[in-house]
Amino acid sequence: MKQVVQNYKSGELAVLDVPVPGCKPGGVLVRTAYSLISTGTELMKVSEAGMSMLGKARSRPDQVAKVMQSVAVNGVPATYRKVMGKLDSYTPLGYSLCGVVEQVGAGIDDVKVGDMVACAGNEHALHAELNWVPKNLYARVPDGLAPRHAAFGTVGSIALQGVRQGEPQLGEVALVIGLGLIGQLVVQLLVASGARVVGVDPDPVRCELAEGLGAAACGDPESAAVEAAVAELTDGHGVDQVYLAAGGGSNQPVELAARLCRDRGRVVDIGKCRLDLPWNAYYEKELDVRFSRSYGPGRYDPEYELEGRDYPIGYVRWTERRNLACFLDLLARGSVDVEPLVSHIADFDDAVETYQRLKDGELKAVAVLFRYPGPVEHTAEAEAPAVAVPTVRRGGGAPIPARSAGAPVRLAFVGAGNYATSMLLPHLAQREGVELSTVVTTTALSAANAQRKFGFARATTDLDAVLGDKSIDAVFVVTRHSSHAELTRKALLAGKAVFVEKPLALTEGELADVLAAVEESGNDRLQVGFNRRFAPLLQEARKRFGARTGPASLRYLVNAGRLQHGSWYLRQGAEGSRFAGEGGHFIDTASWLLDADPVSVYAVASSGNEDLQVVLRYPDESTATISYVTSGAPGFPKETLDLVADGKVLRLDDFVRASVYSRKRWVSSRLPQARDKGQSGELAAFVKAVRTGGPMPVPLESLVATTAATLAVQTGLTGGAPVTLARAR
Repeated sequence: MKQVVQNYKSGELAVLDVPVPGCKPGGVLVRTAYSLISTGTELMKVSEAGMSMLGKARSRPDQVAKVMQSVAVNGVPATYRKVMGKLDSYTPLGYSLCGVVEQVGAGIDDVKVGDMVACAGNEHALHAELNWVPKNLYARVPDGLAPRHAAFGTVGSIALQGVRQGEPQLGEVALVIGLGLIGQLVVQLLVASGARVVGVDPDPVRCELAEGLGAAACGDPESAAVEAAVAELTDGHGVDQVYLAAGGGSNQPVELAARLCRDRGRVVDIGKCRLDLPWNAYYEKELDVRFSRSYGPGRYDPEYELEGRDYPIGYVRWTERRNLACFLDLLARGSVDVEPLVSHIADFDDAVETYQRLKDGELKAVAVLFRYPGPVEHTAEAEAPAVAVPTVRRGGGAPIPARSAGAPVRLAFVGAGNYATSMLLPHLAQREGVELSTVVTTTALSAANAQRKFGFARATTDLDAVLGDKSIDAVFVVTRHSSHAELTRKALLAGKAVFVEKPLALTEGELADVLAAVEESGNDRLQVGFNRRFAPLLQEARKRFGARTGPASLRYLVNAGRLQHGSWYLRQGAEGSRFAGEGGHFIDTASWLLDADPVSVYAVASSGNEDLQVVLRYPDESTATISYVTSGAPGFPKETLDLVADGKVLRLDDFVRASVYSRKRWVSSRLPQARDKGQSGELAAFVKAVRTGGPMPVPLESLVATTAATLAVQTGLTGGAPVTLARAR
């Protein structure tokens, strides 16, 4: 891979071919889409590298002090060799980027391969094609936020931490000294917080830019206009807070801050500027001088940055990572706009030339981005990605032995959580011809509770013993989502009929593993818990609607509501997104009503993927739109559905009432309080299939198509374009 480096001794800049970093535990490997040049910090480093040795020493007195200490301890020769060896080495540049997760290290469960993330750190978010980034130095990019904007995440966090240190309040007046990249972001953050802002910079172009981004007035530090604006906005009292976002060796910013600040005002140092505080001025006003340490709490703490040990939110509200995520959210919601700051976008291969143009002053810029080959902007016009719908191949494994006539169907349950004990087992416990043989759970007590309540013959924590029990006809997999595919695969290979709650799989790889087990064993006795097509009310409405000749339009509103804090459904890294877990229900229902499998999926989402719009297209040009929302009123029905075709309309109101409008109108009677969403009918059909050896209630090809379409939703959200569902050959 390629990386931008600099030799601090000679000043040489280069784009080198270097090895790809390994994906260590506790972090992710990220392929860069855009990285941001810090026109302040990085150019200062580039300029220092071009100085003489004496100039370097003068610019870094802190490093000179370390050298003198080393001389005292190790002597001149050893210190000289050490210093020259360090200077005559390539060092990296960069600390703010956006890219796509290419590999996930052990212990990471909050992002997955293909996710877009913003990354921070002068050792981890480098100008390089690939970077390994530890957990606390990346944050997922909200959907809809352009990657080139998300690349501002680190510098935005620096500005955000500085503003937090100033503690602005509504109606206060703030002075920002230095309107470079950080200063422009500070201006916008202060405006967003309700403060009025005056900016100071000798560059009139930057002053005009800041005014366009919300500053009340801006001007040259020598201009009387700045003092006049401060006097007018503060009734002559002075500003409440000053943000030093300037660099260089002048003491003017510190002196100006004292002159324009009110009594007991706050002065926050964000940039690297000279700080010779004029004692009398600061003493007489009793000014509160504060420092802002980079991106926020956690910076320079190796246990936080490298080992991933977060600070409890109750004690440290805004850490590095939380600042990064917050700034990305502000960008996504339009509270901060970085597009006007982008002066130039250069191809990564032109990095050396770009730095040289910046250093020479030929390229005057507030912000410059490197654009990398590979990941591109996500736009609706982008080439449509494709997700393969795997072909079901049934191998020639040993056939399942025929059951004895009249023998009960013996069932085993793997998992006995809330859904199993409330929606499945009550229907099976009293069903004639069914024997609840064994319940398997990870904890002994939950197994014992299920055994006592539903009459299982045995309770155990040993899954292998159940799979090896030839007397068991079918296995129900009712565990957390992340285990569904693997448990299904094992049960199929063991020759069992399998009922697995949705989802069947969380990734294309998991789906392929399940189908590989079908092919290897010849066992295709599989049902996924898509129960709504078995609901009596919906079946009756479909019958009344009748056959159709033209394409249909289906609208499905799912008022999902918000989850309680701590719900395991919120663990998206480990258990998949909420729609990945539940969305198959609605896709299956739509496909059943339209009597076909979808051929493409288009998905868009609000910030955070909480509200989704999923559009499915079918072979005959029928469409189904699923609105999966969490922001609705809790009292509104959860599911409403409309199907329109051939001059007819089918309406379903939350499985309580249905109606069909055609030449003759049909309206069902209102069902009692308990809605029948089809669990009982689905279980009856599954048990019958196991007992008789007949076909499963839903063809395996349909289950696979629905699962592939559900997985394609996340692909569509990431890519921002329709996803074609292509049949694999």
